[in-house]
Amino acid sequence: MPDARKRSAGPAPRQKKKKNSPAPAAARSAEALAKGQREIPVSEFFAKNRHLLGFDNPRKALLTTIKEAVDNALDACEEAGILPDIAVRIDHLPEVDENRFRVTVEDNGPGVVRKQIDNIFGALLYGSKFHRLRMSRGQQGIGISAAGMYGLLTTGRPMIIVTRSKKGRPAHHVELAIDTTKNRPEVSVDEETDDFPPHTGTRVIIELEGRYSKGRTSVDEYLEQTAIANPHARIVYTPPARNGDTNQAALNADDADTTTVTPAGEIVFPRTVRTLPPEPREIKPHPRGVELGALMRMLKQTGEKNLGPFLQREFCRVGPGKAKEICAKAGLTTRTWVKQVDHAGAEALYKAIQGVSLIAPPTDCLAPIGARQILAGLLKGVRAEFYTASTRPPAVYRGNPFQVEVGLAFGGDLPGDGPARVIRFANRVPLLYQQSACSAYKAVVETSWKNYGLAQGRGAAPEGPLVVMVHMASVWVPFTSESKEAIADYDEIRKEMRLALQECGRKLGVYLRKRQRAKRERERRGVYERYIGEIARAVHTIDPSIDADRVRDGLLATAERLTALADVEFDDDGNPVGPARDPRDDDDGDTIVVDRDGPPTGGAPGDAGRGARPPDTQPPPEPRGARRSKARKTATKKKRSRRARASDSLFSSESARS
Repeated sequence: MPDARKRSAGPAPRQKKKKNSPAPAAARSAEALAKGQREIPVSEFFAKNRHLLGFDNPRKALLTTIKEAVDNALDACEEAGILPDIAVRIDHLPEVDENRFRVTVEDNGPGVVRKQIDNIFGALLYGSKFHRLRMSRGQQGIGISAAGMYGLLTTGRPMIIVTRSKKGRPAHHVELAIDTTKNRPEVSVDEETDDFPPHTGTRVIIELEGRYSKGRTSVDEYLEQTAIANPHARIVYTPPARNGDTNQAALNADDADTTTVTPAGEIVFPRTVRTLPPEPREIKPHPRGVELGALMRMLKQTGEKNLGPFLQREFCRVGPGKAKEICAKAGLTTRTWVKQVDHAGAEALYKAIQGVSLIAPPTDCLAPIGARQILAGLLKGVRAEFYTASTRPPAVYRGNPFQVEVGLAFGGDLPGDGPARVIRFANRVPLLYQQSACSAYKAVVETSWKNYGLAQGRGAAPEGPLVVMVHMASVWVPFTSESKEAIADYDEIRKEMRLALQECGRKLGVYLRKRQRAKRERERRGVYERYIGEIARAVHTIDPSIDADRVRDGLLATAERLTALADVEFDDDGNPVGPARDPRDDDDGDTIVVDRDGPPTGGAPGDAGRGARPPDTQPPPEPRGARRSKARKTATKKKRSRRARASDSLFSSESARS
C-alpha cells in the first residue's frame, strides 16, 4: 500500500530557477554614505555644464571667447579714462586640426599687476564687479577665465597673458591653466618680455576648438554691433581668412569716420566720438531692493551699533527722518541696538520699509549711450535714410535703477522684403542669442507698428526696411542665464522699452507721412507743369493781346506756391528749414535724414543730413485699410483724368474752329 500511494502521487513538481538574480544589497550606514560626499568646486561644475556659460557648440564658443575678452578690454580702458583701441585677431590652424583656432585680443588699457594675473585669468568667480552697484559690462567674474578653461579642455593648451602696467618697464608673459578640481591657477611660464607695444595694455591668447562662419550670430556681427554701441572705441579686426600681420598703422590711425578694410585685410571700425562716456559712480543698495534674508545678513555684518545709523549708512535715499519713520512703523527706535534685532524685529523692519514712501535710487551709477551717440553708431554701421533715437528717464525694478534707450534706422540700403532686424544690448554689450526669450524683442513685438505706417503680422515683428536697436543700462541686468544672452521679462523693464519704442515710432510715422505728402505735392506739380504751357498758348490764341510767357510764369509761380512742400529742405537734424517749414513737424533734435542718392557721408550726426531732401523711394507695405483707401483715391483720380481728357479734346476742337 505505501508503494501504491507513492506511484499514484506521481513525480514531484520542479522548482523554477531564478536566472541572474542579484544578491541582496548590503545595508549601508550613514557613515559609509558620508564618505562619498565632498564639496564640488565651481570650476568643476561649469566644466561639466559649460553650456550654461555660452559654450554650447564650437561656433558659439568662438564668439563667447571673443566677447568676454573684448568686454573686459572695454571696461578696463573706460575705468582708466583711456579711449579704447582694441585689436581682435582670429588665426585658423588647419595644420593642427580643421576646427582649431587661436584667438588674440589686445587693448591699450592700464594693464594688470603681476600678483593679480593668476586669480583674474585662472579662477572662476573672482573679480571686482559682483558686489558693487554700478554699471559695467562684466558682472559675475566668470567670463575670461571660463574661456581659458574651455580652451584647456578642448585643446590642452594653456592661456597666454602678456601685460604691461607701467610704461618703460618690461611686460609680463604668463602662461597658465585652471585646475578644475580646485578652482586654482597653475602657472607654467612666468617671465618678462619686450614683445609688446610701448604703451600699457594687455594681450590675451587662447587656443580653442571652434568654427568660424559669417552671418547672423557671428563674430563679425558681434564686433559690428559693439562698434555701434561704443562709438568712442576703435576696433581693428582680422578675420581668419587673412593671414598677414596686424597693421599697427591702421590700429594707430584715428582719422577715418566709416568702417574700412585695409590692404592687409583688417576691418577697421572707427572711433566716431572722441570723448569717453561719463564714469558711473557706485551706490548703496536701495531699501526696496533688499529681501528679508539679505536684510538679516546686513544686520549681522554691519559695523554700526544703532539702528538709525545702520539705515542711513548702509542704504541710499534714507535720511534721518525716513530712518525714524521706518523704525517707528516697526515698533523700534533709531537708538535700538542692532545686535538686539531678532528675526521678528527684522521682519517687522522689512515690512516697515515696504510701507514707507522712498525716493528712487540715484542714477549717476548709470552711463547710457545717449541719443546723439546712438545716431553716430547707427550712421557708422547701418546705411539707411532715416535715423532717430530716444532715451527714457531712469526707472527702477526691484530697487535697481535702469535706463532704456532705443534707436531706429529706416529705408536706404536696408532690405524691405522681410521682418525688421532687432539688435539688443545690455550695458553696451550685444545680445545675439535667445532673441525670442528676451524682454527687448517681446517689447518690439507688442508695439503696434501699424499706427506708424508699417506692416505687421499678429505676434510678429514689423516688416519693412527697418533696424530697431534696444539698449538697457543697469547696475544689475537680470539675465535669463549665466551666459548673458537675454534680458529677463520684468513688467517695469518691458513697459519702459515699449514707451521708448512708441516714441521713436511716432517720429518715424511723422517722417513717412511727411514723405508721402512731399511725393504727392511733387506729382501734383508735375501735372500742373505738364499743361501750363498748353494753357498759356491756348489763352494767347483766344486773345492775342495776352502774353503767353507772362501767363506761363504766373501759373508756374502759383503751382510752386500751392506745392511748396515739395521744395522743403532739411537741416542737420532732419527738421525743415526756410520759409516752407511744415508746422506739423515737431522733431526734438534726435532725428537725422540722409539723402542716399548723393555721395555717401559718415561721421558725426551733424555731417550726415546737411541739405538732404525726402527720398523718392517707395514706402513700406501699407495696412489693409490704407490700401482700400488708396484704391478709392486712385479710382477717383482716374475719373477726374477722363473728364480732363474729354474737356481737353473739346477745347482743342473749339480752337480749331476759331
